[in-house]
Amino acid sequence: MTTLSVLDLATVSSGSTAADALADTVRLAPEVERLGYRRLWVAEHHGMPMVASSAPAVLIAHLANATTTLRVGAGGVMLPNHAPLVIAEQFGTLEALHPGRIDLGLGRAPGTDQVTARALRRSADVGPDAFPEDVVELINYLLASDAPASHPAAMPGRGYLPEMWLLGSSTFSAQLAGMLGLPFSFAYHFAPDLVDQALEQYRSNFRPSILLDEPHTMVAVSVVCASDEDQAKWLAGPSGLTMLQLRTGRPAPVATPEEAAAYPYTDQERALIETVTSSHLVGDPDQVHRGLVALQERTAADEIMISTRAHSYEARVQSLSLVADRWPMEPATRSSSTSAA
Repeated sequence: MTTLSVLDLATVSSGSTAADALADTVRLAPEVERLGYRRLWVAEHHGMPMVASSAPAVLIAHLANATTTLRVGAGGVMLPNHAPLVIAEQFGTLEALHPGRIDLGLGRAPGTDQVTARALRRSADVGPDAFPEDVVELINYLLASDAPASHPAAMPGRGYLPEMWLLGSSTFSAQLAGMLGLPFSFAYHFAPDLVDQALEQYRSNFRPSILLDEPHTMVAVSVVCASDEDQAKWLAGPSGLTMLQLRTGRPAPVATPEEAAAYPYTDQERALIETVTSSHLVGDPDQVHRGLVALQERTAADEIMISTRAHSYEARVQSLSLVADRWPMEPATRSSSTSAA
């Protein structure tokens, strides 16, 4: 059975603050758990006024404390920004505190501009070329086997192994995940054109490892679900405007639906939004359900991760609830926790 999970970007909305966004993500976690989703991931971004999840490890600690059975993690940590030893210690600590519930998804892009990336790692070498070596170094810090005397020790780290994933929006990380024997998550929500090729490359290159016996895939998709199609499109308006602002170098907090509707779009801007949101699932519960089923059948994904960018916390919870009501969740993922809202 294909399981559903949630990607939350700690959305900073128009009229709110980063503190508000982080508080909303933390109170969303018990709702996600109660609804039966398997995982809740947050993603590392820097310098983006609409995203507050610049420090995933810190936020994940709060999410884990707010839940009891839900897997929580990073989707992902942008490894070129960090020394692998630091990430090993951060996520080894999280795994020691919350055993069996921590995920570490690793991305190859910096998740920001090059000036910020250099400031993060304090080095001129901030490109993705060292990513394969960095991934292997990080895995070695976390595995329980004895390390050479010359090898630094991650403490906590060695023996505290989170579930590790590689993330990607192209075929590079797909091939690497296959060769290293790691689960692979594809960013269909912003790079839909390469999903089929990337998953084929992952599966054809897969080699069993100490971490994984057979290929395991996840596909992330943008979803806005509401009681009827018109309301869903209204609630999805801010997401389209946000994508436009990002693509044109004018990032801003996520607008209200009213602000998005009143924005003076040019014909070219409307065409750009239609292109970049063409893979998004926006509609009533039946429409979204059919879209998710079609995506799973197309990709044969073992898991689907839902990303819902909306102005309000209430709209995000409503969307996730309507999707969960129509999807057969695994009984083991159901939780008796109550809403923190």
